[in-house]
Amino acid sequence: MRICVFGAGAVGSHFAVRLARAGHDVSCVMRGAHLDAVKAGGLTLRVRDGEFKAKVRASSDPAALGPQDAVICTLKATGLPSLADSLQPLLGDDTAVVFAQNGIPWWYDIGLSPKHPPVPDLAFLDPGGRLRAAIPKERIVGGVVFSSNEVTAPGMVANLSPERNRLLIGECDDRASARVAKLRAALNEASIESPDVAQIRETIWSKLLTNMSMSVLCLLTGLTARAVRDDPDLADIVPRLLDEANNVAQSCFPEVKRVTRTGPAPDHKPSILQDYELGRAMKIDVLVRAPAAFARAAGLSTPTLDMLGALATRQAREKGLYQG
Repeated sequence: MRICVFGAGAVGSHFAVRLARAGHDVSCVMRGAHLDAVKAGGLTLRVRDGEFKAKVRASSDPAALGPQDAVICTLKATGLPSLADSLQPLLGDDTAVVFAQNGIPWWYDIGLSPKHPPVPDLAFLDPGGRLRAAIPKERIVGGVVFSSNEVTAPGMVANLSPERNRLLIGECDDRASARVAKLRAALNEASIESPDVAQIRETIWSKLLTNMSMSVLCLLTGLTARAVRDDPDLADIVPRLLDEANNVAQSCFPEVKRVTRTGPAPDHKPSILQDYELGRAMKIDVLVRAPAAFARAAGLSTPTLDMLGALATRQAREKGLYQG
């Protein structure tokens, strides 16, 4: 397949290496020193003590890469406007655009089953409707990433979760499609687990449970997820957070499995804390503001989540990393 990874940072570069080594024609839209290094020497993926190298086509200009069978967008939600402005040269007749982001996606209400409870106004996730104007429903494929990675140097990415690397995908209206089946097969062949998903939004909520609770608590404390879970001073806070998050998720999908404090927690900093420490624009809208809107729409009381969300928003604003 011809696959373009748009916004190839840590996660995207990891996937690009694996897909290229599996024999696919992989290109990357990237920028800065990372782009320069990839052009000069390719991409290197470090997993435990091993290194895997791959040559990929790379450019900051999508027009240089041509039409693709699939575009996997690994931009953070805050960077999506750049996709709306420059995606067109990558699109063929049936190119799927996979949105592999954390949190509530901008397209959540597009192709939604009529059985889903009423959805709050999410226009703030796509200011001015730029993404809706540029990307029709027929292109949209939802994606949920379970993989922890870090760019350790230009052209080099380290995988921090070698036991768990997944990209779960599904059409935005949950229909079965040949293109999603083909892309799932390509991902599985590249050792990126991609099992069948019946309802992509249910998977989004399952991932969001920890992002909207534990990850925000990591941001406020500066601790890894494991340190937060094991901190005796937070022993009463974590269950309250998770209980409220579970209630919000299950108001949309009762099938979502409840997350408890006793579950495994990785010993690394979640991306929202990494963004804060590196001075990057923060995903407050998709991880905090949008889930809070769903809670209000369902008539749920979420005092602990609301308090932490307000503190996280204030912290991000004070550093100039959130303008909402």
